[in-house]
Amino acid sequence: MNIVVCLKQVPGTTKVEIDPKTNTLVRQGIKNVVNPFDAYALEEGVRLRERFGGKVTAISMGPPQAEEMLREAISLGADAAVLLSDRAFAGADTLATSYTIALAVEKLKPCDLVICGRQSIDGDTGQVAPELAEVLGVPFVAYVSKIEEINNQNMRVQRMVEDGHEVIEAPLPAVISVTKEINVPRLPSLRGLTKAKSAVIPVWTAGELAAAQDRIGLTGSATKVVKIFFPQRVRKGEVFQGEASAQVASLVEKLREAKLI
Repeated sequence: MNIVVCLKQVPGTTKVEIDPKTNTLVRQGIKNVVNPFDAYALEEGVRLRERFGGKVTAISMGPPQAEEMLREAISLGADAAVLLSDRAFAGADTLATSYTIALAVEKLKPCDLVICGRQSIDGDTGQVAPELAEVLGVPFVAYVSKIEEINNQNMRVQRMVEDGHEVIEAPLPAVISVTKEINVPRLPSLRGLTKAKSAVIPVWTAGELAAAQDRIGLTGSATKVVKIFFPQRVRKGEVFQGEASAQVASLVEKLREAKLI
């Protein structure tokens, strides 16, 4: 079974700053990590490979420093990794990102299953996985918490919903996004660390993917971030003096002035 796992490198802290000119995250000086939800996707891919054989390939679209994350993926059990990196990819929204990743998946064929984390902790949209499935023209199942059965033709999975779980059957190839309930990610082994250190990670550019220029990067994006900002918290308090009845009357009057009652 040939499995592709999509990974994203994200800031390893919630204390981030926004560049007021570019409206992008200031990543300098911030340690980057594997998106936490993607760690569960990688673990599930490795577990399936251990049960059924085949190959797990980790892919990521990002800057050159994302190679470090892909080496970590190899140390955790991935057989190979590919980095999609090109200035032409810069500014991509989820639609352009999905198109680019889909080209890489097509290049890696045959591919039986693509596994993604349910969402990234920086963009937090959860849109890449379903859009990827749409571009590839294959079934998609979101919020997968357990893979019950899988073979070369079909899969049966449990997906989390508000009231519990649904059991979904779908033909392969397919794309799924997984939740943290699906497994517990492992730690890297000494053998894995050694393999990761010597691994050759190819870098595929827009040219090598034969990407249409009007579908990648900022040009190919259907949406654009106009502004990012942290909301200002304004807290005002007032202390009422006097008898309890007078304080209640004053409070009621204030609430009426604010049209809260």
